[in-house]
Amino acid sequence: MINGGLQPGKCITIEGVINPQASRFVINLRHRSGIAFHYNPRFDDNFVVRNTLTLEKWGPEERSGGMPFYKGQTFQIIISCNPYHYNVFVNGIQAHTYNHRFTNLGEIDILEVSGDLSLIGLNV
Repeated sequence: MINGGLQPGKCITIEGVINPQASRFVINLRHRSGIAFHYNPRFDDNFVVRNTLTLEKWGPEERSGGMPFYKGQTFQIIISCNPYHYNVFVNGIQAHTYNHRFTNLGEIDILEVSGDLSLIGLNV
């Protein structure tokens, strides 16, 4: 849960270890009826997909910006919520920016992390 929903200035920190045989993992920032921010590193394709799910339909995928993750790697991800976009930092380096497609930030109150990783820590 994200108490009070997201707002500009709020950061989410996720620490973990990527499985050595990883295919992908997913971080979703959700609201009641969809996914405001889908962050999906795909090792087989060597890119990170960013997207939004609204009314059960995915928007256009964003894939630029490279792949900052490695199989077997320990990582720290910080997702910083800004007024118009998210900044994603991986191990202290800005990796991606994603403009808000769902703008009712206060309704984003669910954090999901799943896939080929082991969580070490989570701070919202």
